[in-house]
Amino acid sequence: MARKYFGTDGVRGLVGQNPITPEFVMRLGYAAGKTLVAREQLQPGEHPAVLIGKDTRISGYMLEAALEAGFAAAGVHVILAGPIPTPAVAYLTRALRLQAGVVISASHNPYYDNGIKFFSAGGTKLPDSVEEEIEAHLDEPMGCAESSALGRARRIEDAAGRYIEFCKSSFPNDLNLRGLKIALDCANGAAYQIAPKVFHELGAEVVSVGVAPNGLNINDGVGATVPASLREAVLKSGADIGIALDGDADRVLMCDRAGELYDGDKLLYVIARAQQAEGKLDGVVGTLMSNLGFEHAIKRLGVPFCRAKVGDRYVLELLIEKGFKLGGENSGHIICLDRHTTGDGIVSALQVLAALRLRNESLPEACVDLVFYPQKLINVRMKAGFDWISDGGIAAAQASAEAELGSEGRVLLRPSGTEPLLRVLVEGADGEKVERLARQIAAAVTLAVE
Repeated sequence: MARKYFGTDGVRGLVGQNPITPEFVMRLGYAAGKTLVAREQLQPGEHPAVLIGKDTRISGYMLEAALEAGFAAAGVHVILAGPIPTPAVAYLTRALRLQAGVVISASHNPYYDNGIKFFSAGGTKLPDSVEEEIEAHLDEPMGCAESSALGRARRIEDAAGRYIEFCKSSFPNDLNLRGLKIALDCANGAAYQIAPKVFHELGAEVVSVGVAPNGLNINDGVGATVPASLREAVLKSGADIGIALDGDADRVLMCDRAGELYDGDKLLYVIARAQQAEGKLDGVVGTLMSNLGFEHAIKRLGVPFCRAKVGDRYVLELLIEKGFKLGGENSGHIICLDRHTTGDGIVSALQVLAALRLRNESLPEACVDLVFYPQKLINVRMKAGFDWISDGGIAAAQASAEAELGSEGRVLLRPSGTEPLLRVLVEGADGEKVERLARQIAAAVTLAVE
C-alpha cells in the first residue's frame, strides 16, 4: 500500500498547509487512537494511553491540543510531557508501559515546519504496516466515542527528571566527566533544559549555547545542522570538546578543541572501535550515505558491516534482523541498542565520551585510522511525483559517472523522505573528479525537472 502522509520519519510539512493543520492533526490523532483501540486486548472500561511530547516550535501548542482532542475522541487517554527530546518520548513510553508515544517535531527543520511521529509501546518507530493502518482510518469519517468512553488528559511533571537519570545511567558507573570542559549547543530545541544538566551532573564544566528558545528560533543559526555555531563556541570558550544536538535531540555532531568537526560516521567509528576492543561488537549497520572510508575502517577492525536504506527506522530494522547492537547515519543519528531503543543525541555523545575516557584518547587520536573518501552531495529540488527513475537523461549521466569512477567510487541518487528533493551523492578517491561528476548529474536532474 502506498502511503499518502507518512514519510521516512512520520508526517511532516509546512505549518498551516495540509497535512500540518489543526483539522488534519486532530483526525490523525483520532485515526491513530482507533488503530490502538482495535489492536489492544481491552477489558470493559479500559483505555489505551499515549504520551505526547514536543519540541520548542510555537506551533507545538496548537498541534498538541489537536492531537489531544483526536485521541480523546477515540477513547485514548493522553499524558502530556511538554518540551522533551524525541528519544525521551521513546524512553518514557516504554518506562510508563504506555501503548504509544507521539512526538510533535520537525527535527532539524526551521520553526515554520512541524511534524508528527509515533513510537510503539516498546520505544521503537512504528512499522510501516501500522502507519498504513492509521492511514486507512484517515480515509474514514471522524467519529467520537460516547461520553462515558472518552479519553482523559493529564500532565506528567517529572518527565525531564526521569529522562535525565536515564541518560546518566547509560554512562559507565566507574567513569565521570570531571576535568572536561564541554561546549554544548542545544539548537534552541527540545533538550535546552535537559542536556546541560546531564553533562554537568556527570562532572563536566558545561558552556551552553542555543538554550533560549522563543518558539521561532529552533535550529536558527545553531545546532547540529549549523556546525559553525559549535565551532565558534568551542574556540571562544577554550572547551576540550563540543557537542551539538538538533531541534529534537535525536542526532549529534561533535567537535574537537581545534574546531575540527566529527559527523555521525566518525562518532560511530569511535564507539565501534572501543566496543570491538572489549569484544562487545558483533557488527555495525550504516546507510547508503555512509562514507566508503568508514565502511573500510569498520571492516579493518574485523567487524561485519551492512548498509540500510536512509532513515534511522531502517537502520533499526536491519540491526534487529542481523542481531547487531550498533548502527547509525552520517547525519548523526546513532543507535546504541545496548543503551536505548532509538537514536539519541545525548546518549550517543555519552558513549563517545565513555570510549575516549576508557582509552584515554582525544577525538583526533581515536579517528587516526579513519580516512574518508571525498563525497559531494547536491540536493536538487524537484516537483512532487516526478519520475526521475525513468528519465533517460538522468540515467545516462549516472551511468557515465559510474563508468568513470569504476571500483574506486559510487553514485547514489535518492529522493528525500521529508522534502521535494532528489539527493545526488558521488563518492570516490579523487575529490576533483567527484565534484565534477556530481555537478554533471545534478545538472541533468535540473534539466529533466524543468
